Amino acid sequence: MILLTGATGYVGGRLLRALEERGERVRCLARRPEELRPRVGPHTEVVGGDVLDPQTLPPALAGVELAYYLVHSMGSAGSFEAEDRKAAAAFGEAARAAGVRRIVYLGGLAQDDDLSPHLASRLEVGQILRASGVPTTELQASIVIGSGSLSFELVRALVERLPVMITPRWVSRLAQPIAVEDLIAYLVACLDRPEGRTEVFEIGGADRVSYEGIMREYARRRGLHRYMIRVPVLTPRLSSLWLGLVTPVYARTGRKLVDSMRHDTVVRDDSALAEFPLRPRGMREAIERALVNEDLEFAATRWSDPLSSAGPQPPWGGARVGSRLVDSRVVEVPVPPAQAFRPVRRIGGATGWYYGNSLWRLRGFLDLLGGGVGLRRGRRDPERLAVGDALDFWRVEAVEPDHLLRLRAEMRLAGRAWLQFEIDGADASSTIRQTAVYEPAGLLGLAYWYGVWPVHRLVFAGMLRGIARAARS
Repeated sequence: MILLTGATGYVGGRLLRALEERGERVRCLARRPEELRPRVGPHTEVVGGDVLDPQTLPPALAGVELAYYLVHSMGSAGSFEAEDRKAAAAFGEAARAAGVRRIVYLGGLAQDDDLSPHLASRLEVGQILRASGVPTTELQASIVIGSGSLSFELVRALVERLPVMITPRWVSRLAQPIAVEDLIAYLVACLDRPEGRTEVFEIGGADRVSYEGIMREYARRRGLHRYMIRVPVLTPRLSSLWLGLVTPVYARTGRKLVDSMRHDTVVRDDSALAEFPLRPRGMREAIERALVNEDLEFAATRWSDPLSSAGPQPPWGGARVGSRLVDSRVVEVPVPPAQAFRPVRRIGGATGWYYGNSLWRLRGFLDLLGGGVGLRRGRRDPERLAVGDALDFWRVEAVEPDHLLRLRAEMRLAGRAWLQFEIDGADASSTIRQTAVYEPAGLLGLAYWYGVWPVHRLVFAGMLRGIARAARS
């Protein structure tokens, strides 16, 4: 039996999927088990408990052979060092009492004496777990590159939103970023380590690169031109407040993260390469894979929000999902799915867009003036669509008969856009879900989305009403 702490976190959630795919028996410890249970596999157990509450640990650790400790308190409003210390001591003592054979801990990569409080606490947690008497494997990692990771989202927000960046000295510090897939592979490989050993491994990707280099590579991948102006003095507190204004990272967490960035986080002991059958990828491939995987995960998403035709309007500008802006609307129609999908599959071309066709023609004309394709392409067949078909200034990206149509925009835009329709239901009742998605490229892309939002909101709402009318007729 494997106990996984931190399963609701970024790394823990991905590790859980990897363990389930491997067929391991997994038990997850969660403070709110009711929120985690719907997200685990049928054979995974979820128990309530908290590493800061020692009384909840013995039941969770009963029968456990290996425990993953993926807990830290960087987001705490109080003394996160004291909380980390207390939690690690309680967990180590409970693991020893339960006869756990190994603890696997993910810590931070640092070697300097003058460490930030965050990095010092991560190292101290590893020392406490090793001192518990339970054989412990500690993996010390630099920043993690993967869609959704704190470091990657920080880089993304800065590069996407700031064409000119005033950068402090810490952007020149070296890191050895590791792709999240490689980090998960290391954690899973710890299952096969010889028993009875206490060991510490420094792990990182194939490249040593500055934070400025990471930002420049992300900008290159996104086709953005960014200028960075170095300033000699910008304290961690000022940096964190600045991050709180321009990124999704809260100033409190950003301050602890930035404080850690004043240290190099590179691998100096490469024994992990000899002990593990893994060869981590480089920074460029890690960023590329993060963006590709994000697209795949996003494409697989079914947008089922609680909106209905009688419900509240979406928030101004739509909802945010990562770097994307999403406007999702739902309407119910008293017809079977095949009939509800009929107007969707006929959309565009001679049929038009069910609302504001003059506005669509104006948008097509402006696209032509800007060197785009406009609306002149129409569609190949008035009744049938196939993946790859041109549809006015869209391209069919996915189609499932009587269920789904997803279009990718090919008009001139400061970013990327999709329009998706989903039909769900049975017999004589169906739900039509219409979702517009926009991934802005920098400030120009954000200005475009919010500048035309009043028109978009009018058109999106009217289009869905028009499709519903056509489905009922």
